[in-house]
Amino acid sequence: MNTKGLRFNSDIILKVIHRICEQKRSVIWSLLLSLLLVGCAGNVPRNPDNLCAIFKENRDWYKAAKRTETRWKVPLQVPMAMMYQESSFKSDAKPPRDYLLGIIPWGRVSSAYGYAQVKTGTWKDYKRETGNSWADRDDFDDAIDFMGWFMDKTHRINKVSKWDARAQYLNYHDGWGGYKRGTYRKKAWLLATADKVKARAGRYGAQYRQCKEELDAGWFRRLFM
Repeated sequence: MNTKGLRFNSDIILKVIHRICEQKRSVIWSLLLSLLLVGCAGNVPRNPDNLCAIFKENRDWYKAAKRTETRWKVPLQVPMAMMYQESSFKSDAKPPRDYLLGIIPWGRVSSAYGYAQVKTGTWKDYKRETGNSWADRDDFDDAIDFMGWFMDKTHRINKVSKWDARAQYLNYHDGWGGYKRGTYRKKAWLLATADKVKARAGRYGAQYRQCKEELDAGWFRRLFM
């Protein structure tokens, strides 16, 4: 028997197997990296004009919105309409850049950041008052809870109904003190924006009433609906 030939053939086979394993390992790592990048990119809804579509696409968002509704006693369509206006549901949304002498980039016009476009100081107040010390502005669960907290304080401080999307947004933009002083009255663009938020909240509310039962159904029931 030619043992030299067998050893030669076995070496080739081992090399082929090793190369195949290396290729498979490379493919696996590429897939894992792709999944990680997709996760980091955030989940911007494909159809942000339809609340049912938003929640069906991302069930975790619906669960978070329901928790906010229960905890802060707010109709979930209002903070969702406000969030759309603030960030278009982008987790890393930031305000436009400021420019020195009109040409040199000089930071941002404010420290607002995340889904709810919350300024750093206000976010610190929220974390301190709620005890949610690990909250992040680019986390949807935390951002929607923040909006519920803000709306609840707006109701208590300025007696604004939690269903009044227009007045709630004016408070959200100009702050409780600014709203009390009526600063928004001299801002035609802000009044127009608040009207848009009110209209969107109305549409979201009507859509939600059509799909609430389906959204609340368990996975087994949804499978056959």
